[in-house]
Amino acid sequence: MKLTKDLTAEEFKDYYFLKEELKDFCRAEGLKISGSKQDLENRIVHYLTTGEELVEKSVKRQVHETSAEFDLDSKLGSNFKCSEDKREFFKQHIGNSFKFNVRFQKWLKANPEKTYSDAIEAYYEIQNSKEKTKISKQFQYNQYIRDFFEDNDDKSLDDAIKCWNYKKSIKGHNKYEKSDLDVLG
Repeated sequence: MKLTKDLTAEEFKDYYFLKEELKDFCRAEGLKISGSKQDLENRIVHYLTTGEELVEKSVKRQVHETSAEFDLDSKLGSNFKCSEDKREFFKQHIGNSFKFNVRFQKWLKANPEKTYSDAIEAYYEIQNSKEKTKISKQFQYNQYIRDFFEDNDDKSLDDAIKCWNYKKSIKGHNKYEKSDLDVLG
């Protein structure tokens, strides 16, 4: 399905589009291209419904504390941002393999009263956990590929992508189903 301004908002919602496709559409229609995939989808739904650009409230940038202003005993705070200075701080204490993965980011945001020392401990617990990260709606491709390989460990990534491309081209949900393998012939 090609994303055009001739689609209704409901038709748009029935298909999956890559973030780059959403940005290309917004560019072509003179809409803002910044923000998350969800932001772009909301702008497009509004545009397809009303023919007008969505007026968004401006977000004031907050001044972030510098690394000199926090240490192991500092509280994370309610406005924690995964910034470069914080990445460097964690790399110093955890090692160069440190990454702000999704589960750790969620933990940081959910625990503003905890300290950086607590965060480091939580990071190690998360890294050692066997629990899989729940993949958010906007990452349907990632979820599809994960589900595909849970059911087909003998198939290749190329096979998974062929099935995904088929799935996203048809109306309806984008969840993996065994019948998607029919496209492989």
